[in-house]
Amino acid sequence: MKIAVTGKGGVGKTTLSSALARAFSEAGHRVLVVDADPDANLAQSLGIAQSEIAKIKPIALMADLIEERTGAKPGAGGSIFKLNPKVDDIPDEFAYVHKGIKLLVMGRAKTGGAGCYCPENVLLKSLIRHLILRRDEVVVLDMEAGIEHLTRGTTGSVDAFIVVVEPGGRSVQTAKQVASLASDLGVRQVYVVGNKVRGAEDRKFIEDNLPGMEVLGFLSYSAEVINADLRAVEVYDNCPGLVAEVEVIKARIEALAADSPETGGE
Repeated sequence: MKIAVTGKGGVGKTTLSSALARAFSEAGHRVLVVDADPDANLAQSLGIAQSEIAKIKPIALMADLIEERTGAKPGAGGSIFKLNPKVDDIPDEFAYVHKGIKLLVMGRAKTGGAGCYCPENVLLKSLIRHLILRRDEVVVLDMEAGIEHLTRGTTGSVDAFIVVVEPGGRSVQTAKQVASLASDLGVRQVYVVGNKVRGAEDRKFIEDNLPGMEVLGFLSYSAEVINADLRAVEVYDNCPGLVAEVEVIKARIEALAADSPETGGE
């Protein structure tokens, strides 16, 4: 099962990504979670100690690896390099393992923006493609507010493309923009998870302002989650209310995957 989570900065997509990873892991699945947001803080949300986080090097900054696999030095835009570098060994060799969950931190190519056609960006996209199309495990992608790392060749194999939305105009607008970009790449359905929801009025606001986007569930505004973030401790082990709500979302994702003609629902 492959799950991509995106949304405006600060809406709680990393909280959802880490909680889903733990929920699937606790259910007995092998899980690989990917921090594809340049503002990387998924490791903290998973409960990894700060001293260990400092040791985790983003793939985009592994200059020797990038040159070895692509044949070009990082930042060498315009040079000749391999477009399909070897990446199949990277998850097992470079992932940080925490409570049985593998974590890969992608980082960002230093040269240019989303359209950067440089060795490090090619390696990252090839790695994402491998994780989605080839890995036989649950993969959760914690992405930035966009779909930079995805391509037309991978989006069709994502079981759940989720935009996390809080009750607010800017968050809703970001969700609409992401849905438009995703549609251009062939995503069949963009799903919504409402976060920081304080009651029925907030739920209605999200549903009414995002017609055509199915809501998988809601996460309540929670002092537990805020305190976990302030103390830099794992959300899953310290916020039982959130865990119960994430279990509902997990069940919906599993039902969607089971009904999909491309998974188990032929």
